[in-house]
Amino acid sequence: MPEVLSQGEIDALLSALTSGELSAEEIKRDDAQMRVRAYDFKRAMRFSKEHLRTISRIYEHYSRLLANYLSAQTRTVVQLGVTSVDQVPFEEFVRSVPSVTVIHVIDVQPLGGKFLLELGTDLSFALLDRLFGGTGRGGINGHKLTEIDTMVLERLFSRSLPTMAAAWSGITELSLTYDSLEINPQFIQIVNPNDIVLVVSLSVTIGSVHGQINICMPHVVLETVMPRLSARFAFSGSQHHGLNANHEQSELLAKHMDRVSIMMTAELGRTEIPVNDLMNLQLGDVLSLDQRISEPLAVRVGDEVKYRGFAGKARGRYALKITQVVEEGMESGK
Repeated sequence: MPEVLSQGEIDALLSALTSGELSAEEIKRDDAQMRVRAYDFKRAMRFSKEHLRTISRIYEHYSRLLANYLSAQTRTVVQLGVTSVDQVPFEEFVRSVPSVTVIHVIDVQPLGGKFLLELGTDLSFALLDRLFGGTGRGGINGHKLTEIDTMVLERLFSRSLPTMAAAWSGITELSLTYDSLEINPQFIQIVNPNDIVLVVSLSVTIGSVHGQINICMPHVVLETVMPRLSARFAFSGSQHHGLNANHEQSELLAKHMDRVSIMMTAELGRTEIPVNDLMNLQLGDVLSLDQRISEPLAVRVGDEVKYRGFAGKARGRYALKITQVVEEGMESGK
C-alpha cells in the first residue's frame, strides 16, 4: 500500500521543490530505482501465492489423515502439521537433505511423474522402534537400516498412500504407487537439477522424538493440474465432492432400506365387548364390527394407516387391492 503523506510533509515537499533543494528529476530517478528488483532466473517462481495456499490446505488435510494412520499403526500419539511450502530448484532440495536419510519414491498417475517423501533417520528409527514393540526411540549412533528395516518402512508407507490420494481428491483423482526406498539423495534424479520443485515440510512428533517430513513435487508433474490449484476451484471441487459423497451415502442407505422387512396388516374392523363376554366366547358366536362391507379396509404399516383397500382372493390366496394412499396428515382411520 503506498505511503500517505501528511499535510505538513506535502507542504515541506512543495517548499523544497520551489526553493530548488529538490528537483523533479531526482524524485523520478529515486522512484525508478525503487521499482528495480534483482531476479534470479535459476529460481524462477512457477507457483503463485494462490497455488501455494491451496497446496498448503491439501497437505493440512493429508497431515490429519497421516497422523491418524501412523497413530493406529504405532499405537501412540503422532502429531503432524504443515510448517512451510516453498518452491526451489531440485538441486537445492537435494543439497538441503542430509547425506543419509530415508526417501520414499512414489509414482503418481495420471500425472506421469514421481513425488518424493523424505524422513530423517531419527523419525524412521522411532517408527521402527514402535512397530517392533519399543518405546519409540530415535536413531542410535552407528546403527544403519537393515533389509528388514527397509522392508517394514516400505510396507508402512506404501499402505499410507490412500491418505495422500484422499487429500488430493478435491483437486484431481490420483493413482499412487510405491516405487522404491532410497538412502542417499544423490542417487535420486526425478527431474533436471535446475527444474523447480514444490517442497512441503511437515513437522512430526512421535513421543519425545521431533522431526520433519519433506514432500517434493516437481513443477513439471503438477503443471497439468495447476489451473485447478485455485481457491475457487478447490472450494467448488470440495463442494462437488461433498455432494457426490452425500448422494452415494443416500443411495447406499436406500439400498439397505429396501431390504428391511416391515409388518403390514389389513384391519377388518373393531368392536368393544365386556370382559365377561370375551371370556365366554364360543364357536359360532358373531361379533359385530364397526366396519361396513362396502367401506375400504384400513391398511396399517406398523401403527400408522398408510393405505386403504378391499379384501378378496387372487390365485386361491387371500389378497388386498389397494385403492387409496393415505397422505400424511389425513385421518388415520378408526
